[in-house]
Amino acid sequence: MSSLRTIADCSAANRVPAPRYRSSSVRQAIEPAVATVFDVDLEDLRAPTRGSARAAFARQVAMYLAHVVCGLTLTEVGMLFARDPTTVAHACGVVEDRRDDPDLDLRLGHLERAVSSLIDALAWRRAAR
Repeated sequence: MSSLRTIADCSAANRVPAPRYRSSSVRQAIEPAVATVFDVDLEDLRAPTRGSARAAFARQVAMYLAHVVCGLTLTEVGMLFARDPTTVAHACGVVEDRRDDPDLDLRLGHLERAVSSLIDALAWRRAAR
């Protein structure tokens, strides 16, 4: 199965609804993983301004993962990352467009699986309390 997707796959209307996750869990799972994979400081990833091209793309990947893997709406992702929902939609489009690069597609696939596993582990930890 190809991991290439269309921009329509990035919209809420074309996804199977995923379970809702707490914002703190999403950020705990996504931000350190993305920062490590894209060699960006967490502070740069969390910056309110665009920053370097590398940091901006890493932030777009983080927003994409929150939307696609965690099932958050564009509005929810926007609130989580202090961005407008149209910015989140643009981020999803940019990431999808760049998935034609086999190396990036492979990294994104690994990140998707890792974030999903981390989210599940965080949910399990919360339930065990």
